[in-house]
Amino acid sequence: MAARQLASALARPADAPPTSRGTAIAAFRRHLARIQQSVRDAFEAHELDGIGAAQQLAALTDGLLAALHDFTLQDALAEEIALAKRAAEAVRGVGAGGTPEGFTLSIVATGGYGRGTLAPFSDIDLLFLTDEEPEPAILSAVEFMLYFLWDLGLRVGHATRSASQCVAEAAADTTVRTTLLDARRIVGDAALFASFQARFILASVESGAGNFITDKQQERTLRHQRYGESPFLVEPNIKEGRGGLRDMQTLYWLCRYTLGTHTFPDLARAGAGRQALLTEQEAKRASRSWDFLWTVRFHLHYVAGRAEERLTFDMQPVVGARMGYTQHGRQVGVERFMRHYFLTAREVMRFTHILEPQVLRQALGVPATAPETDEALRRAGFMIADGAIMPQPDVSFDRDPIMMLRLLAAARDRKLPIHPLAMHLLIRWERRAASLRDNPEAMAILLELVCGERPVRKPRPDRSAELRRDEIIRNDPPRSGARWLHVLNETGLLGRLIPPWSRIVGQMQFDTYHVFTVDEHTIEAVRILGALEAGKLAEETPVANDLVEDLQSRRALYVATLLHDIAKGRGGDHSELGSEMALEICPALGLSAEETETVSWLVLHHLLLSQTAFRRDIDDPKTILDLADTIQSPERLRLLLILTVVDMRAVSSKVWNAWKATLLRELYARVAEVLAGGLATTERDVRVARGKEAAAILLEEEGLTPDEIEDFLRLGYGGYWLSFDPETHARHARMIRDSMQRNAALTVETQPLPARAVTEVTIYTADHAGLFSRIAGALAVAGASIVDARIHTMTNGMALDTFWVQDASEDTFDAPHRLARLSVLVEQALSGTIDLDEEIARSTVSPIGRRMRAIHVPPRVVIDNRASNAYTVIEVNGRDRPGLLHDVTAAMSQQGMQIASAHITTYGVRAVDVFYVKDLFGLKIGSERKLEELRASLVAVLTRAEDAIARDSAAPARKRSAV
Repeated sequence: MAARQLASALARPADAPPTSRGTAIAAFRRHLARIQQSVRDAFEAHELDGIGAAQQLAALTDGLLAALHDFTLQDALAEEIALAKRAAEAVRGVGAGGTPEGFTLSIVATGGYGRGTLAPFSDIDLLFLTDEEPEPAILSAVEFMLYFLWDLGLRVGHATRSASQCVAEAAADTTVRTTLLDARRIVGDAALFASFQARFILASVESGAGNFITDKQQERTLRHQRYGESPFLVEPNIKEGRGGLRDMQTLYWLCRYTLGTHTFPDLARAGAGRQALLTEQEAKRASRSWDFLWTVRFHLHYVAGRAEERLTFDMQPVVGARMGYTQHGRQVGVERFMRHYFLTAREVMRFTHILEPQVLRQALGVPATAPETDEALRRAGFMIADGAIMPQPDVSFDRDPIMMLRLLAAARDRKLPIHPLAMHLLIRWERRAASLRDNPEAMAILLELVCGERPVRKPRPDRSAELRRDEIIRNDPPRSGARWLHVLNETGLLGRLIPPWSRIVGQMQFDTYHVFTVDEHTIEAVRILGALEAGKLAEETPVANDLVEDLQSRRALYVATLLHDIAKGRGGDHSELGSEMALEICPALGLSAEETETVSWLVLHHLLLSQTAFRRDIDDPKTILDLADTIQSPERLRLLLILTVVDMRAVSSKVWNAWKATLLRELYARVAEVLAGGLATTERDVRVARGKEAAAILLEEEGLTPDEIEDFLRLGYGGYWLSFDPETHARHARMIRDSMQRNAALTVETQPLPARAVTEVTIYTADHAGLFSRIAGALAVAGASIVDARIHTMTNGMALDTFWVQDASEDTFDAPHRLARLSVLVEQALSGTIDLDEEIARSTVSPIGRRMRAIHVPPRVVIDNRASNAYTVIEVNGRDRPGLLHDVTAAMSQQGMQIASAHITTYGVRAVDVFYVKDLFGLKIGSERKLEELRASLVAVLTRAEDAIARDSAAPARKRSAV
């Protein structure tokens, strides 16, 4: 129908003048819009799947190009070509009925378009195939068509070459050879195209498959390095990322070049001189993966309105909903969709391990047993080929599945890589590993693989080393647990041996905090633990680095790391569920009753230290006592600290910083002191007295008089002396003395602390309601992010408030001009010379991008009167934004709350801020009515911000619909 409409629009009487270019462009634009819309309508109505839509769009584009070819040669440039033909006939002596040389042209589709597939906004790759020396008129025709296509708004990748040039370019450049593999004539001289094809095939056969295969493998390696080695990144590139379309295309190219096959089902059938390389089931899985990825790609292009290949957070829920993924139980639709994607990416990786070795064997022959294969290895049933281990031909994983794990054990012990053909067999027979769950030998091997070999401690890495920290950590030794966990996970063996593991493969959390899926995060945690044991993290985690040297429960720690998130995605508290599951899994792995209990306890409490350090006041004696009562054992405390560090560090290197390390280190020291039977946290008066004594000694050394020292010691209440070290007390004394001598109403002191990645801001001024909120607002305007705060009212009615702040990159806020501006802004905020709300709105304008808007952060306020004996603890959960702390604390001030300390934590776009507060009388808040009013006020603050983001997100949609 669309083609007929185009032909009708271009039709003209024989004696009419040629159709103008403007008229033709208008007709072609209407035609292009019709064919694109027809494919989109059929696809979105689920009449076409992804690959079907890609094929139909390619076929309809063929028709448009054929029509443009005819219009160019027969209408637009007809006179120019006719004149050129007559001139050529006169020069060359070709008769009226002949075909003059130099006037042949063939339009050829190449690349993905040549395979007959085209995405909505992808480039159209074209080869204009000409004679060896094309006439200027033909080159004019090519130029006319290209400009015409560009005027239609199409993106065209193009080349104009003769057959000889094509063959020469393909010989010199593997990328060109790849694009020409699927060259397909759309319109034009068929004989010219047939001649080119014959020459190209002959040249490819003569050049052999070895170099082509090597180049494509190297190209894939570089692409993975650029787009991410892991297929489980939470915002994957579906085309270029590992496990994406390009990986499948690479397999297709290898098979196409080496075997001459055109589709994956072809590989399930025997061909000339070869056996079937895939089973029917494997071929079907490959086709399903291919179609799923194409379907996702089509939706992604249509939603984005451009050639978008990355599944970003804002795209994931939309694409998932369009594909019919809805909420099932506690799992939302977007997480179900992304799990399907990640399982497909994993399937592509497995498919690569299955197919590629067989293609190599077909192209290069069966690998021979290497002479370094010793007798012991032969007796075990294995051999070395191409420097890698593989089973001997008479070994059957189907008949004897224990050999799969023995192969891995031999590879680990001998530090050998696994041969690709062995990986192929492991994946093909992984389901047989389920029969080994009750096999003590199999589970013992699994436990050894998970724990790895205790590494030799390395000296601290040179700071000048060119390798980045992550690259140092990821350089896994051959016997590391992470290396073998990757193999076990990719082959599917781990899910067969530990069934609950299969539930977390590809499982993601729809937030910006977690970088990996649950299974990949867990393997990363094991990797970090191995790096910690090897001494590679000595600088960033010194306490954990020292503790890990003397581990008494190494196996329990590794298994706890493996199982700490095993129950995620099941609903309920994953720590509690995982703890119960550990009681079943650990004995099966061969752990003792004591080790099993330790693993279960660690899984249950693996979030305890981080939640306490970042959300609770560790200067509150009850916080430390509660922790000590729960942990009870110094060994458990050591194990829990190490597990906490590797868990946090495995989320992302950006999550871990020096400030968090400091908080965990201080918390560990205080709990360890109690567990070791030292000074009890209940002996508060003794600790206060010792704090004063230490401060007095320092101040006396600095030359302060006894009266000045005594005046300072009378200023602080007990909580103040427990909150800082003697050096800080001495600094505060100097600051207060100078302020009193100058009779200053406000003193602001800043001190960068690079070792902690924070800057300490100390403010000494008259205490009054709303002071915290005003300071927080000033710091927000200055661009400083508060990570912790201590609020102390002194006995003279003055406030000594301390804030620890970072810059936008979570590092020390230390630029001199920014520190000077910070001090000025605090003074202006407290004097009332600036409108804080207006300044925050103006200076922190950073519209939340679509990616972040897609993450819903439901406002939540939790009030706890049991966490502290002296304070009411308020936990505020909401979307992080500039000025949030100012707005929240202003609401508290309006409700008559006095804030003693604040603890600020950010998880991606979610802020978790915890405040220790009292009422105006210095008491905990006991009135239920008052607590409810406070909760409602805080929820209202959080809701207003979330509603504003929702309105901003809806505005572009309304604008688009209006257009």
